[in-house]
Amino acid sequence: MAPALLRPASPRLPAPCAADSGRSRGTVSIADSRARGVALRAGGSGRTKASRDHSGLTRQLLDFQHDTVNEADGDYDPFGQLKARFMDFKQRNYVENYTKYKSLAEQQTPEFIVVACADSRVCPTSILGLQPGDAFTVRNIANLVPPYEHGASETTAALEFAVNTLKVPNVLVVGHSRCGGIQALMSMKNKKDDSSSRSFIRDWVSLGKSARLSTEAAAGNLNFESQCRHCEKESINSSLLNLLTYPWIEERVREGTLNLHAGYYNFVDCTFEKWTLVYRPGLEGGSKYAIKNRSTWS
Repeated sequence: MAPALLRPASPRLPAPCAADSGRSRGTVSIADSRARGVALRAGGSGRTKASRDHSGLTRQLLDFQHDTVNEADGDYDPFGQLKARFMDFKQRNYVENYTKYKSLAEQQTPEFIVVACADSRVCPTSILGLQPGDAFTVRNIANLVPPYEHGASETTAALEFAVNTLKVPNVLVVGHSRCGGIQALMSMKNKKDDSSSRSFIRDWVSLGKSARLSTEAAAGNLNFESQCRHCEKESINSSLLNLLTYPWIEERVREGTLNLHAGYYNFVDCTFEKWTLVYRPGLEGGSKYAIKNRSTWS
């Protein structure tokens, strides 16, 4: 069974408001900031107090900013390839598009804010061909968007800045196949909470509990892998609805100046599925939510 929001919208539904082509876009001068093939495990660890020695490290950086030092202590230098790629980027991209990068140095007007997973196999810049200035991006475990009442996090801060200051016209939540965060979420249903051992992973993926419960109801008779695959999309839809709990997002969606989109990248067969949320706050006697513009790129 497909996730609820993935059922096609009725053709009789009123068309959502199109984004205002004359919208004012925010322009901001700002300095932009090996385990493999296993599910994320939620486990606690010992605590060490945060050090305040970072100012000393910064002074060292300033002292050596014009010096060249030997970066490799042994035979293997993990930065060797990164340096080569950076120099290639500078010559092939930066130098050849110097005017564009000088403009980006002064301001940014991205078309999207992308909320994606931190998984190393899911790089939205690479798989979608995003270039500098195209998308304001935040990545977290399982590409979750917390509800407004959850409070501050790196994801909510990024959303606030992108929507209210940069005035992006599109939000894109990108999920993916074989997500370790979703596997951790789905594994929690058979485990008692061990409050004596704090886990940041468990606390974070618990935000997707509603997606897990919906998955259990719709696909509980399937094997674990199939349930996870279902929940990967269910959690994307849950995040889309969570976006509407933010007053300043809900207002812009109602006005037609902000669109909420979803993407699902299957890196097993290299396909990308996308859909857009339809929000109809004035509708009575039916669901306020549906999807449109669903397509698969393969």
